[in-house]
Amino acid sequence: MFLKPFMGAVLALGISSAAMAEPAKMMIPAAAGGGYDTTGRLAIKTLETAGIFKDGAVFTNKPGAGGTLGMGEFIRNNQGDQNALMTMGVILVGAQIVTKGSLPFTEVTPIARLTFEYSGIAVPANSPIKNVKDLQAALKANVGAVPFGGGSAGGVDHIVSGMVAKASGVEAARLNYIPFGSGAEGMTQLVGGKIAVLVQGASEMKQMHDQGRARLIAVTSDQRIPGIDVPTLQESGIDVVMGNWRGIVGAKGMPAEAAKLWVERFEKMSKTKEWAEAIEKQGLQNAFLGGDAFGKFLAEENARIKPILAEMGLVK
Repeated sequence: MFLKPFMGAVLALGISSAAMAEPAKMMIPAAAGGGYDTTGRLAIKTLETAGIFKDGAVFTNKPGAGGTLGMGEFIRNNQGDQNALMTMGVILVGAQIVTKGSLPFTEVTPIARLTFEYSGIAVPANSPIKNVKDLQAALKANVGAVPFGGGSAGGVDHIVSGMVAKASGVEAARLNYIPFGSGAEGMTQLVGGKIAVLVQGASEMKQMHDQGRARLIAVTSDQRIPGIDVPTLQESGIDVVMGNWRGIVGAKGMPAEAAKLWVERFEKMSKTKEWAEAIEKQGLQNAFLGGDAFGKFLAEENARIKPILAEMGLVK
């Protein structure tokens, strides 16, 4: 009596019962342990613990080229698949612009933006730079003598650095930016005085700041971050708000009904206690945006990021 109506509803949605019962196929376009990896695994785990989606996932890590290698494989191998998902974020948007590849939002199906991680701007503990005004003055005096460090070239740290340089009256392309392979390497170089400024996730640098090993002088959020009593760039006179957001997209050509179902799953997840607790431990902010709204956001991010990357000489 119950099975027939249920199966009819499933078939009406155009989604097979077999596919609904299959594990998700989650592409992680980065190495294990990084932000994309954590986002994907944490989301699937929370969907399961919250009882929203209990069929698990098969994870594939494909690092390289800012995420574009993994995305290329994802697009080629999963067109139309209703259970194929991939983690992505602002770094991948930037990487696509720099490499002149297909933009994420034209080759995949937007599902959900999930989190924001705002950046911090830090200097060595003994630096003469005490605040953002000091930093701007140092950049104007001799931009080459103020080496910045952060994540991959064209990534969110690099973009923030370029925006700060531009707001200081310095050509962004003249900025001395050194990319590091990990946050730990960047912090080691900062504490050792090898770089003058480090741009990185604020939560990652909080302990170093609290211990007096380095000094956070600003954060890139629109308001002060709880537990990190440091001025925002806006408070300091630079009108920049930039977050390292991360989210989930589906395969190109994913059936509309399947995409809608995944959006609903992640939206429900974003409102759970389990998700709130999980991302708090990671120092992240809840930033859910689903479906078409996420697609619009992707287009806006591309339009905002592309000009600064061009000014930095990264887009030819």
